[in-house]
Amino acid sequence: MAEDIATMVDAARSRSFVGRTAELASFDEALAEGGRYRVLFVHGSGGLGKTALLHQFRIKAAQAGLAVVRVDGQDVDCTAEGLVRALGQHPPERGANRSPEPASGRATTHDMGWVLLIDGYEHLTALDDWIRDSLLASLPAAVRVVIAGREAPTATWRTDPGWRAVVNVLPICALDTEESHQLLAHAGVPESKRQHLAQLGRGHPLTLAMLAEAGQSGEVLEELSGSPDLVASLVSLLVEEAPDDDHALAMALCAHAWLTTQDLLDELLGRHTPQVWIWLENRPWVTRGTYGLYPHDLVRDLIDADLRRRSPATYRRVHRTIHQHAWLALRSTDELERRLWAHQKLFLHRSSPLASSFWTMRSRGSGVVVPGRLQDHSAVLEMLERSEGPENARLAAGWLEAQPENLWVVPSLPSGSGLEGFAFHPLLPPDLSQLPDPSLVEQDAVIRAALETVARTSPSRPGELVSIGRFFAGTSMRGDDAYAVVCGSVSSTLLWTTRPLAWSFVATTHPDFWGPVFRYLALTTELQADFGGLRYALFGIDWRRLPTERWFDLLGERELTGESGPPPAHLLRPPPMTRQAFTEALRQALRDLNQPDRLRANALMGSRLAMEYDEATVNRLIDTVIRAIEHVAREPRGAGLGRVLDRTYVHAAPTQEAAAAVLDLPFSTYRRHLSRAHERLTDLLWAVEIGEVRLEGLHLKTGQ
Repeated sequence: MAEDIATMVDAARSRSFVGRTAELASFDEALAEGGRYRVLFVHGSGGLGKTALLHQFRIKAAQAGLAVVRVDGQDVDCTAEGLVRALGQHPPERGANRSPEPASGRATTHDMGWVLLIDGYEHLTALDDWIRDSLLASLPAAVRVVIAGREAPTATWRTDPGWRAVVNVLPICALDTEESHQLLAHAGVPESKRQHLAQLGRGHPLTLAMLAEAGQSGEVLEELSGSPDLVASLVSLLVEEAPDDDHALAMALCAHAWLTTQDLLDELLGRHTPQVWIWLENRPWVTRGTYGLYPHDLVRDLIDADLRRRSPATYRRVHRTIHQHAWLALRSTDELERRLWAHQKLFLHRSSPLASSFWTMRSRGSGVVVPGRLQDHSAVLEMLERSEGPENARLAAGWLEAQPENLWVVPSLPSGSGLEGFAFHPLLPPDLSQLPDPSLVEQDAVIRAALETVARTSPSRPGELVSIGRFFAGTSMRGDDAYAVVCGSVSSTLLWTTRPLAWSFVATTHPDFWGPVFRYLALTTELQADFGGLRYALFGIDWRRLPTERWFDLLGERELTGESGPPPAHLLRPPPMTRQAFTEALRQALRDLNQPDRLRANALMGSRLAMEYDEATVNRLIDTVIRAIEHVAREPRGAGLGRVLDRTYVHAAPTQEAAAAVLDLPFSTYRRHLSRAHERLTDLLWAVEIGEVRLEGLHLKTGQ
């Protein structure tokens, strides 16, 4: 008999079909005599290949001599009568000469088994209970049923002990790298182009096919955003239309953030919206993680690219919401929350030179970077000796013993017993004799080069620290190792935003890779030093000139624009004040507290005390001083000191003698109390200036 067109089409489908080994094996098992499962429930977002898989199931059933009935929910009137009618209108396809005979209300069959394939089940969800408990329950045990849809099965399919015994739920995932290459090869893509297209396609069969088709012209897209038409087409195929603006914003947030939480969604929408959250977490392309929701990689890329093209203002609004929430979370007292949001913030840099860390985070989830443990030290030293030699390893051993709390690691999965990468940041006080082993600094030309620059240009002050990212490496031993990038980046974010730092430096033997990263991060001081037979480049930043709040906001813009280089001059503060200069300026500011015009010339206008958002203001300086006085008054045994300061400077009496009289104090006692009050207020505001405590709302909070 001559081959018909349908046979030729099926043969071509089978030749080009890749992957889904487990799903095909599950279907074979279901067809086998004595197979446990009677129903296979396939689910996954659009374009992942559910229909193509059902074609393979149909071909396998036909080869086994079984009749096949196929129904697409998109073509069915969504009523019980409509579905029964559709079943009756679809004769069995090749492979058997007997057919099912659905009747109104109840399906019957001949003795011979057959296969029912229901595609597009998301269009039939209103009939879910009836399909399960009436239609399928009435079928003979010889019948095998495959249901395919975007949504996961409802709870009854998985929790009812009866249905659980006969239903096998098969979530459809993305293709792996090898399978993606195979699909592109079948589509005629040259080998030289497959790696790039496979990365763009994220293992999504439909996208890979469309990229292969677009590449037939010889032009290969660098990014999905380079083809707005392709992005728009894929978005319409993969993501259902949002019911309203709130739901659309929820989709945009989920695509842009590393992890989406209910708190973050409520902040974006400006109110508590539990119904939007429930809708979002039940999208077929969304996964519920331990700490929040995250979408399928391709859907993330598509929604993000589409929104940036269609509505730049909305895109910026979503980005700023995540950025601002990250800043607050990084100042939390909860260590886990700080660590989680350091990862969240790093994810926003995914279009920057830090992009390699983005892929590492995608593959590892929320537990990428964690504090190092004592048992990690041997693995760290072994990795460092292989990458930077025995002299560096010997020096690092001393630092690990002196400051073990400054080690961060990327544990190996799944056991967590090994390491993929690490980062270590020594912290140095102004008085190096306070270190457990000051000789560690004397031995290291790299650290000495940094400290000499600090001493020459802008010395650290009492209470301030200098951090140096001195040792970091990953298992690949390359300078751009992805685990070294993510570990160094996350640990630096945590350190730089939570500690009272004067300067931060990072040392590297691979400046060609790291130089663009650090210039993007606005680290503008560049040095060189030799140690252990290696040449190190150091990149540094003076946090007194560019406070972390301003630096953080600068990066928030660079995440959107990709700009690099020194920060704009208007963001830089004057050189930092010494403690003595600060004390003198504060005394003058107290005398001028009720004369704003005179305060404008005070040196404290260049301090943290006067900073309000991106500018220094007299009102902010006055407010900071007054709130600090109020704080002194609330301290144990501070009420008297607070009253003295209030009557002398805030609600000032004409003279100090008059203030003493109002306070009913002998003048000598008043002067003694005023001196103590000055000391306490100066200590408190100096701690604010150097970052040891921070002023938020009406309260002073101790820094981490």
